[in-house]
Amino acid sequence: MWDWFIDHLAVLMFLVLTVIMFVGYPVAFVLGAVGVFFALLGIWGGVFRPAQFASLLPRIYAQAVENQVLVAIPMFVFMGTMLEKSRVAEQLLYALQVLLRRVPGGLAMAVTVLGTIMAATTGIVGASVIMLTLIALPVMMERGYNKELSVGTIASAGTLGILIPPSIMLVIMGDLMTVPVGTLFTAAILPGLLMSSLYLVYIFVLCRLRPALAPPLGAHEGPQNTSELIRLVLWSFAPAAFLICLVLGSIFAGWATPTEAAGVGSLGAILLAIMNRQFSLKILREVMHSAALTNAMVFFIVFGATLFSYVFRALGGDDLVAEILKAMGIDTGWEMLVFVNVLVFIMGFFFDWIEICLVVIPIFAPLLAKLDFGTLVQGKQIILLWFGILLAVNMQTAFLTPPFGFALFYMKGTVPPSVTMMHIYRGIIPFVAIQLSALALCMFFPELVLYLPRRWGFLD
Repeated sequence: MWDWFIDHLAVLMFLVLTVIMFVGYPVAFVLGAVGVFFALLGIWGGVFRPAQFASLLPRIYAQAVENQVLVAIPMFVFMGTMLEKSRVAEQLLYALQVLLRRVPGGLAMAVTVLGTIMAATTGIVGASVIMLTLIALPVMMERGYNKELSVGTIASAGTLGILIPPSIMLVIMGDLMTVPVGTLFTAAILPGLLMSSLYLVYIFVLCRLRPALAPPLGAHEGPQNTSELIRLVLWSFAPAAFLICLVLGSIFAGWATPTEAAGVGSLGAILLAIMNRQFSLKILREVMHSAALTNAMVFFIVFGATLFSYVFRALGGDDLVAEILKAMGIDTGWEMLVFVNVLVFIMGFFFDWIEICLVVIPIFAPLLAKLDFGTLVQGKQIILLWFGILLAVNMQTAFLTPPFGFALFYMKGTVPPSVTMMHIYRGIIPFVAIQLSALALCMFFPELVLYLPRRWGFLD
């Protein structure tokens, strides 16, 4: 019994981590504490040497302190938070609403398009969901839109920031899988646009079949002549296009690394806030405080995750997981890929994306990189790139699935009392189904992920 216990320490370590996460303690503390506890058990059982602790500090230092890529995280947070206060999104929604007023569900479609544009400028789900809720929900309620359609549209559009670059999640995933962040950004563009397009098609068809769900905008509202319309469109779209070109354009053109582009984007967000007369020292302090807290949280989790993954591998975790999967009959690449994605979807009901990343990627990415997926997906780097984007698409559902969908809580904190949690739960169901459909398309048609990286020379 004792020998079996010692031989399976790594599996027990994973199970204990999963259980303790339900208690609600901070993830960084849980990861570090479980790692230390099982390392001590390993020392007691003779499968882990105390001297191995000495290599932890160099690993943590190389993983976080010396890692230039992670410097982009606080700057992307700064950019998104500053943009939230610049009123760019508010002006853009009004312009989109006017342009789509003749289309069934035009306002809901405008919210989805706005969410797509904001995802390409912020990369922060919390900021996008709260901003869209505050800006769009009062307008949708005033127009007589169905509550479930309204909250479902806003929540799904807000979560696009986790997938469409510049996404903080892709920055962390790139670091965990040693895949260049610029390559991940490029690979995420088509899946992100696919997701947004599926939302638009669903809203159009639903509102075409049931017009009462989305009353149209009156013809008398908005600009009444062509010159006013052109002025509105230019004033609304130019700031967002300016920031997108600054951030993504500089990365894809090879002019800047993601870290450098994040700095340029932060400056661009400040300029937009100044242009809209929404900049002050008080706002600057608030934005810097938010960015610093998020940065501290991410780096603390990286420390705990480095400790956990090191002990897990030292205890033979990789080999044990491979043996368990083989015993379950899961030994081909496709079988394991489907298994991991089902596991991630289930974990999304209970855990945040960063917790899922830090648990799943270190365990399964090395195993998947060695398996065969046919002629379209060959080579370790390509497999990891494809797997990373599939995870990103899948983990978007984690923001919407109850009971712990963070986008639902962000929204509940900002909606009026007339919108209940049941309205929100019912509203997100069709959009979660759409996200799973997009995941299936990206899984069985890998070129949706790999086409742009190959086309633009990132995989040469």
